[in-house]
Amino acid sequence: MVFGEAELFERAAHLFTAGEPVACAAHDLYAWAVARQVSRPTPVDFPVRKLYRPAVLLDPVQARHVRELARMGARVRITPSEISETLIFGERAAILAGDRSSGERSYSVVTRPDVVRGVTSLFDAAWRSATDLAVFEARFAEVRPLAPRILDMLASGCKDETAAKTLGLSLRTYRRRVAELMAVLGAESRFQAGVRARDFGLV
Repeated sequence: MVFGEAELFERAAHLFTAGEPVACAAHDLYAWAVARQVSRPTPVDFPVRKLYRPAVLLDPVQARHVRELARMGARVRITPSEISETLIFGERAAILAGDRSSGERSYSVVTRPDVVRGVTSLFDAAWRSATDLAVFEARFAEVRPLAPRILDMLASGCKDETAAKTLGLSLRTYRRRVAELMAVLGAESRFQAGVRARDFGLV
């Protein structure tokens, strides 16, 4: 167990330069500052998989970086599901991020082969159910122009039929767009979608 980014960097930076397959699950690009300190803006020459939550695409700076990662050869997928923030280095080691509730974040660095295999198995399951970046962005591109107006409709409390008519959409299309927007925001309810939309500056 290590505490804080500085200690993690001191203890684990060498793992990033080993040239072995890397798998990363993170809510956004700010989750792993240690990875940013040792990352290089050059094409990757070993397998890299990056799994992010949709919020990473709502910030233009993060979205550009994620697209650049994909352009350089990393495989990037997006998942609306909750994920444990994790770094996996081949079959050698894994780092599990703790929460920030107590201030400085803690990290569990594991090297036992059976534990690393277990963590990798969980990551692989999340990876299989996630969506490739290009596919997710294509869906998001259709939703984003309508997002503020849909969120206004949701906030007004009007019925779906009224909202669909106001937006010039069929009821089925409106409901599909609402579901897609909720997925992008990682929201489980329409109320939560409104809260997260404010957090992300969409409204």
